[in-house]
Amino acid sequence: MKQLTKAEEEIMHALWQLNKANVKSIIETLPEPKPAYNTVSTIVRILESKGFVDYEKKGKGHVYFPIVAKESYSNQSINKLVDNYFQGSFKSMVSFFVQKNDVDVKDIETLLNEINKKD
Repeated sequence: MKQLTKAEEEIMHALWQLNKANVKSIIETLPEPKPAYNTVSTIVRILESKGFVDYEKKGKGHVYFPIVAKESYSNQSINKLVDNYFQGSFKSMVSFFVQKNDVDVKDIETLLNEINKKD
């Protein structure tokens, strides 16, 4: 799966939220300052060429929808983060966040409970 730019990810988050949308509807969900119609339209076509989005014709326009699930992309992105910055070690990543961020003990307990459920 290809990596997305920040702008492409922003459009994908809008489509994951909306499920199906035309360019105008996508723009409405984006924060201010709103990008130009042509900019969003171009990004959507790039996402289509990368295999993330497809469309169906509706009247004279197109309604776009994601063909890559948010969970699949998130999983791939997290794995890439772990590989690139933590030498493939989830333990190193968690340790980093515990040391560098003010992680609450309750959060750690919750995480450990989730891990124990998986076993």
